[in-house]
Amino acid sequence: MKILAVETSCDETAIALIEAKGGLKKPEFKILKERVASQIETHRPWGGVVPTLAKREHAKNLPLLLRQILGGPKQKIDLLAVTIGPGLDPCLWSGIVFAKEIHKKYLPKARIVGTNHLEGHLYSFFLEKKTVISNFQFSISKKIFPAVQLLVSGGHTVLVLMKSVKERKKLGETRDDAVGETFDKVARMLKSPYPGGPEIEKLAKKGNSEAVNFPRPMINSKNYDFSFSGLKTAVLYYLKKSKKIKKTDVAASFQKAATDVLIHKTVRAAKEFKAKTIILSGGVAANKFLRRELSAASRKMRIKFLSAPIKYQTDNAVMIAIAAYVNHINGKKHKLASQPNLNL
Repeated sequence: MKILAVETSCDETAIALIEAKGGLKKPEFKILKERVASQIETHRPWGGVVPTLAKREHAKNLPLLLRQILGGPKQKIDLLAVTIGPGLDPCLWSGIVFAKEIHKKYLPKARIVGTNHLEGHLYSFFLEKKTVISNFQFSISKKIFPAVQLLVSGGHTVLVLMKSVKERKKLGETRDDAVGETFDKVARMLKSPYPGGPEIEKLAKKGNSEAVNFPRPMINSKNYDFSFSGLKTAVLYYLKKSKKIKKTDVAASFQKAATDVLIHKTVRAAKEFKAKTIILSGGVAANKFLRRELSAASRKMRIKFLSAPIKYQTDNAVMIAIAAYVNHINGKKHKLASQPNLNL
């Protein structure tokens, strides 16, 4: 099955063409072509994503990327997938309208489907094992379930129990700011450029993570929810009150505090539900410190740790294609309309 996927949930324009087979027991994904057009330089002067500018860039980039992917209108496509949420409404509509247009003009025989961006992150672990260039094979016979997945991004922080590829349960999520959003806000406090997450990580590498004892909100609560608003406020007060501030130490201490909470709750959930695997996904999963610490915690528990390569953690169309394939096999459908607040 050939799948063409379009991703425009925020500030990355992405299109990918993949070939999928093997069902859900031994899925195999071959990435035929993929393109991502970054908008970082467009939004950097504003310190964050400007929806109207993002929409404009999507409109400009989508036709260019499509020509690079297809090289013409004669490709045989079985499934045309497009992100319908969550995300910024103008951006989502850009992708949906574009997908409908190419479906009508060039791919009338393909089935067009809406895809949940978060499910793209959720199923990105299928890309964890790279056998040859752009060819990923994954065997569910490795008995990875039950698995606990930590999905962390700019807009979401969710802990999920996956009993199988078909069956999942949300254990908890953030009650206020997502961890990625908090990274961005702290970066702005430190007067670092957008995007903030990578900048915090760069600063933290040169700092002392024990320099400032920032709070670990809800780390000992009995539930699996998160809260990062208090941590963000603690950083703000520290910066206002302290006379001598070392940005690298603040970044390292903040990163350590946020990561401690994420790991503590993920590990506790893995123990409670006797997980065979811990999975890490989402844009914040590109943070090497978090990946290293959670991987170490998994080894200590003697369970598997799965996480897609960093390039497939940030917004991309390959994960959207994979989610569309999984939903196709499972018979799951999403309404083909913008759903900015869509969740798992």
